[in-house]
Amino acid sequence: MRILWVKLGALWPLNTGGRIRTFNILQELARQHRVVLLTTHGPDEDPQESARRLSFCEEVVSLPLAVPKHGSLAFLRGLGASWLSPLPVDVHKWRRKALRRTVQELLRSRGVDLCVADFPNAAGNVPLGGKVPVVFFDHNVEYLVWQRLRRTEPRLHRRLLLELEWRKMRRFERRTCAGAQLTLAVSEPDRALLEETAPGARVRAIPTGVDTAYFSPRPEPEQPGALVFTGSMDWYPNEDGILHFAEHTLPLIRQQVPETQVTVVGRDPSPRLRTAAARAGLRLTGTVDDVRPYVAESAVYVVPLRVGGGTRLKIFEALAMAKPVVSTTVGAEGLPLVPDQHFIQADDPGAFAGAVVSLLQDPARRAALGRAGRDLVEQQYAWPQIARQFEAACREVVST
Repeated sequence: MRILWVKLGALWPLNTGGRIRTFNILQELARQHRVVLLTTHGPDEDPQESARRLSFCEEVVSLPLAVPKHGSLAFLRGLGASWLSPLPVDVHKWRRKALRRTVQELLRSRGVDLCVADFPNAAGNVPLGGKVPVVFFDHNVEYLVWQRLRRTEPRLHRRLLLELEWRKMRRFERRTCAGAQLTLAVSEPDRALLEETAPGARVRAIPTGVDTAYFSPRPEPEQPGALVFTGSMDWYPNEDGILHFAEHTLPLIRQQVPETQVTVVGRDPSPRLRTAAARAGLRLTGTVDDVRPYVAESAVYVVPLRVGGGTRLKIFEALAMAKPVVSTTVGAEGLPLVPDQHFIQADDPGAFAGAVVSLLQDPARRAALGRAGRDLVEQQYAWPQIARQFEAACREVVST
């Protein structure tokens, strides 16, 4: 097959869950098929470096696209424009005539058998219902993320705006699922929710994967009382989770394990988070080239998320490194994990703190959870296995 894959925003560096998932599936697909990638780059991103990293693709087309930064005047203008549009803001700000023209040209000129619209912002620039079948790859049920943000937002004016956004996103996802030949979700709960949102749409689920060779147990000794979280800190659900953890959960842990230290690994922590981290004694690394040393030195990997959608690759990465994980229900949502066998599940601050303390005080339990997690992902969730499921779904679309 020749596949046109539309993914907005550079794919390199691999510093978000969406980029990691897309990169690994693309890499595996390109072993058997010809992949043309259409992507974009901002003013601080090097499209030539991205193309070099993506050399397994038959062709990489990258268009310049500067999305306004949150809080900037351009962002506020775009936000106002989106309110006058039926499109949610996260689709509206990426919708460009140049992108849509390039998609149409590539579909006409490259003999494309299948087009993959990767995330809703890509789907907003891809024609549905044309001669080339479209697969909508929905890494999250996006409207659910916005809906959960609305539920946790204490400020009335922001709750009203978020109410509008989640409803607009649900309408967009419904129409996209209905117009695509196939929608691929990343978990069975997401698949069921999208089918309920868009009755009659064809929706399948493929699981999350992990590079079990790259993420593997390492020889570095654990640091007593060391906790770690990894994730893009410019994504609000991650920031919200760490802020809530620092204020409500960490003090309870330190009451019993005073030497507890927390390292938060991820790009672009906000001034608000930096202030809270200084107050709570958290270490923020910002962008790092390799998260593995930070995970390796930790005794427990924590995922205190209250908001989110899709599945967290970060948990599979921790499990692949044989690390014990404590996560909220939302944090582990959609992953094929058994609580108390592969990880410990806890939601309120008291229960979360108790789970962490119990692991910090029980090395044998930490080791047992780590072994069970490593065995699970190694046997069932390496990226080649996941890509084969993705490929089978694509072949089915093309053959019908």
